Amino acid sequence: MPMFRSPFALALLLGTAAAAQQPAPAPQSPPAAAGQQPAGQGDGGLIVDVEGGISAPTPIAIPVMPAAAVVNTPAGSTDALGRQLSDIIANDLRNSGLFTPLSPGQLKSVSFPEVTQPAYDHWRGTQAQALVQGYIRANGDGTLTVGCYLYDVSAQRELARQGFVVPPADWRRAAHKCADTVYSRLTGEGPYFDSRVVYVAETGPKDKRIKRLAIMDQDGANHRFLTNGQSIVLTPRFAPNQQSIVYMSYVGRIPSIYVYDIGSGRQRLVVQNVATTFAPRFSPDGRNILFSMATGGNTDLYRVSSQGGTPTRLTTSPGIDTGGSYSPDGSRIVFESDRSGGQQIYVMNADGSNQQRISFGGGRYATPVWSPRGDLIAFTKLAGNFRIGTMSPSGGGEKLLTNDWSDEGPSWSPNGRAITFYRSGRGSSGKATLWMVDLTGVNERRIPTPLDGSDPAWGPLRP
Repeated sequence: MPMFRSPFALALLLGTAAAAQQPAPAPQSPPAAAGQQPAGQGDGGLIVDVEGGISAPTPIAIPVMPAAAVVNTPAGSTDALGRQLSDIIANDLRNSGLFTPLSPGQLKSVSFPEVTQPAYDHWRGTQAQALVQGYIRANGDGTLTVGCYLYDVSAQRELARQGFVVPPADWRRAAHKCADTVYSRLTGEGPYFDSRVVYVAETGPKDKRIKRLAIMDQDGANHRFLTNGQSIVLTPRFAPNQQSIVYMSYVGRIPSIYVYDIGSGRQRLVVQNVATTFAPRFSPDGRNILFSMATGGNTDLYRVSSQGGTPTRLTTSPGIDTGGSYSPDGSRIVFESDRSGGQQIYVMNADGSNQQRISFGGGRYATPVWSPRGDLIAFTKLAGNFRIGTMSPSGGGEKLLTNDWSDEGPSWSPNGRAITFYRSGRGSSGKATLWMVDLTGVNERRIPTPLDGSDPAWGPLRP
């Protein structure tokens, strides 16, 4: 099977319905790669409606993954890992709002040979429409192999299979990858579970907060702090290659933009010898950084090479222009401006030309960010309370997704189906928490963090 010696090696193993009907041996190793057909495109298979599925989530069975042999590894014993893998897959799919995993009491024990020969009669009796089975095996070179198989219970056929070869430290990623396989195959949407979030971890009273950069998996696992809190940090954003983060810091009490290298922990100042630069974001190709800079009593959007250099000014209108975000193809920029007397959303070409206002509803609009699919712009609506909403790039179809006291700072999931944001509490404590909501506005949940959290940024899908 093909293997890629990156931090996460995987082999794509997508089976066909015909293959599923043949007698299958015990899964000693994942079979060779085959083609994949998206769900609902001519195969008559099980389909999960991403719009209507919220009111009736699809029942799905995810039994414990058996181990080829019980072996102790640096990540734990393989039998314990099999249980944890199944739990993570179930939690990912449940958190999407589209699936209802069966309870442990409804699940049967699955033997190793049974992984490729499902007991369809049993699973039909549980009312499960889909079945996820898999296995884990410790390899002689110290890596782990995780197999993942998706079955349509009613049609009694295999829909997809994948195998992942991972170092023990990355075993959780195999579970997220398996959940992504299931989600994508059944919904036709892109994956998003194997991704990370960078955010600002906060402690202390509201008027004296300690703010540190922190990074974690999208489900809150593998959490770690990146900075020590000696200087306040704000608005972190991933580079497209996920190897660095751009953010604003008050080093020397002057708001300035820095790039943090995740691998080495080193950070560097982006724009030298200027004061008050903020709200940075990488371009889709990673070559440039879009940011705001206040000079001469005016705040405008600028572009600078991600390696540093002389900034190029993109806006010149009186007032405050900030919060820029590129369209996925890099051709346009959405930003907020108070040039009309209050915060509103504008779009322009990437070179600063053709600036047009697109928000005209009541109240003010802030923190716009373009969807990775290009079809929507998320924003913060300021009208009494702060709410998260979306609109089309032309300004139409405005939809508010949340309705709490103070929700702000939206950031898109890699597939453009969900948005993370932060919610501030009332009163003097200033407690901030991270949340996620999908495009229906129905599936809203809190993202666990060890400390208060704000300014989340959802990174791209991991390679």
